[in-house]
Amino acid sequence: MRARRRLAPVRDCLTASTLLQLMRLASPSLPVGGFSYSEGLEAAVEAGLVTTEAQTLAWLLDQLGLALARSDLAVVAKAARAWQRGDLERVAELNTWFATTRETAEFRQQSEQMGRSLGQWLRHRDPPEPRLAALEALHPAPTWPIAFALAGMATGAPIREVLIAFAAGWAENMVQAAMKAVPLGQAAGQRVLAGLSRAIAEAVDTALALPIGEMQAFTPMLAILSSQHEAQYSRLFRS
Repeated sequence: MRARRRLAPVRDCLTASTLLQLMRLASPSLPVGGFSYSEGLEAAVEAGLVTTEAQTLAWLLDQLGLALARSDLAVVAKAARAWQRGDLERVAELNTWFATTRETAEFRQQSEQMGRSLGQWLRHRDPPEPRLAALEALHPAPTWPIAFALAGMATGAPIREVLIAFAAGWAENMVQAAMKAVPLGQAAGQRVLAGLSRAIAEAVDTALALPIGEMQAFTPMLAILSSQHEAQYSRLFRS
């Protein structure tokens, strides 16, 4: 009888502490106000473009692939590397690029407000985050992906896992917004979240491989809806 081969133990990529810190960053309960934004979804509902579970999933999958992967997630990836090597000039360049490519006032205000709030949250980190002063010095304000990249690096997690946490937090907030605005039931919301979860890894890998010269923020329909939302008569969300 052949002796059974003993398999080497599989080592986790993340320690429990690191994983828990990433989960906290991805949580809708993170006190940065993410729950108060729909990122144009509420306006899409008002326009009759998103009225069902299937349309909600399709809309958010498009947003993940066409917007986040090519802009937000790519900025998180490049900013995380810049924070790692102490390249504050590149951090500032990325912050300026992200702020100036927001296509509406709502989107820019959202990014700056959430970035500032995450900076304030980092003040309570133990031990203190030594790069916080550099984050807060960004002009006109630290944007959300730049601040998240720093918070992610502070956990000690690999960059890919930081991007997954960023995308997962976005998905959670957007599904919560859809449940209120479409509206969707709890079970439908979980199915939409599952559909987004299956697409996150590909979006993250796209963002990680994207050269800086190929980053883009061009979602004209979303920009139009966001502009309309600014003057929408009745609304639940700030974007």
